[in-house]
Amino acid sequence: MIIDPHSYAESFISEDEVKKSARSRGEEIGVIDATSGAGAYLKHLAHNLSAQSVVEIGTGSGVGALWVLEGMLASGTLTSIDDEMEHSNIAKTAFQDADIAPARFRLITNPVMDVMNKLADRAYDLVIFRHNPEDLPYAITEAHRILRSGGVFVIDNFFGGSKVSDPAQRDPKTVALRESGKSLKNESENWVVSLIPTGDGLLLATKL
Repeated sequence: MIIDPHSYAESFISEDEVKKSARSRGEEIGVIDATSGAGAYLKHLAHNLSAQSVVEIGTGSGVGALWVLEGMLASGTLTSIDDEMEHSNIAKTAFQDADIAPARFRLITNPVMDVMNKLADRAYDLVIFRHNPEDLPYAITEAHRILRSGGVFVIDNFFGGSKVSDPAQRDPKTVALRESGKSLKNESENWVVSLIPTGDGLLLATKL
């Protein structure tokens, strides 16, 4: 049987049982998680950045955070923000299953806008957005403020279920993703941008 390249890449690095269990819990309540391919890439990115401090916007089941924590420095801390307590609770279960020390993560259950503006300037290596796309204009501005020079802002699931590339799709979330991509691409004085077809799309913006 011939496997298409995208499917092959997605399954190239398999998930362990902890991640599979976390993903299953997330599917039960309808969360949108990083795919295994996107998770593996984010782990690689965190490693390349020697990431000490990471912000994740949209906790989901905790699968994405588990991947990223594996790539971060052992002394690093991941701050994950979500406005649903149920998401934070199942993520905490995943972290406990993975024996992640409590000092390595902060789970914050509050609206994104109420949290990001309290984070310190130029203090973070990586910001991952996996949340309501309509919050992206605010998140991009705040990410630029809190990232160090050379830090990376990632929009996970940027393709929006294959809608972003179809100009006929004009629902608010798809438009927000499309316009945010254009905005980041055009702000060449602030960001170096790339888009890769891993998972449902990863848009990467490195802060200058």
